[in-house]
Amino acid sequence: MQPYEQNQHAYGTGFARTAAQVDQGLRAFMLGVYNNMVLGLAISALVALGINMLATTSDPSLAVARIGSIGLTQFGATLYGSPLMWVIALAPLAFIFFFTFRMDRMSAASARGTFFAFAAVMGASLSTLLIRYTGASVVQVFFITAAAFGSLSLWGYTTNRSLSGMGSFLIMGLVGLMIASIVNIFVASSALQFGISVIGVLIFAGLTAYDTQKLKEMYLYGNFDSEAAGKASVFGALTLYLDFINMFQFLLALVGNRNE
Repeated sequence: MQPYEQNQHAYGTGFARTAAQVDQGLRAFMLGVYNNMVLGLAISALVALGINMLATTSDPSLAVARIGSIGLTQFGATLYGSPLMWVIALAPLAFIFFFTFRMDRMSAASARGTFFAFAAVMGASLSTLLIRYTGASVVQVFFITAAAFGSLSLWGYTTNRSLSGMGSFLIMGLVGLMIASIVNIFVASSALQFGISVIGVLIFAGLTAYDTQKLKEMYLYGNFDSEAAGKASVFGALTLYLDFINMFQFLLALVGNRNE
């Protein structure tokens, strides 16, 4: 996310705001970003848990299929053992493309509703993690990710050092990570997967700080009315949500305990 290249003393209404007004507005903007992000994470978690409860069973008489030691209900067998699995897996990507091309034409309320719908679809996709990993492991890694994310985001918000150079490096690394992940689909190398997971955690840890700083700069240098600020807070929530989710998944792949 790049800051708007505008004069930092031009604030849309034609007059310079006081430092107190800027500080108050920035706090409100970032609070909106974090509130939307946390609500998105909560929706994803509830949807993932709800789908897992419907898809799995501990009663052998009700299990119509199994993944390892996990018994699947008819719903679970359909969800995880049919082409519907690919629809669920790719749906979040479709939402991201939709956001990219439609964000400018959405109202703030529509953007927020679309983000929450995206979070629900992402929750459905993430429900597979509760099949692959133990519930205790998922919860533990989630809280580790939350602590790391909070610390990194706070650093990105408070540091006076420009992270733009680091951001360019991280984005190039992200492209390489995506290419390596695609390659590993075909080669299925456990060593490569371990390396991808380590690098993925580092990249998204860095992007958390970088994106937080860019959101701060976007508000300070931006020319927002209340509607534009509302849409920007939703886009910021989406950005940080993706940083969190990706860091969580890579960290889970590194230290999570798999179901037998």
